[in-house]
Amino acid sequence: MKGYPIANIYEEVAFIAYHFHWSHDDIMAMEHAERKKWCEEISKINRKLSEDKENVFDLG
Repeated sequence: MKGYPIANIYEEVAFIAYHFHWSHDDIMAMEHAERKKWCEEISKINRKLSEDKENVFDLG
């Protein structure tokens, strides 16, 4: 059985820690599925913020 790629774990941990400032230990204590879900939620927030910035001058 092949494990989850270590590079992906580092990427998830860095992503969550950067955005939410959670500790390494707290993030590593999560199951992979939970880390992945938090990454998805952070990405949704980032997309929403990007959309809002693009529309800042839209008086539509």
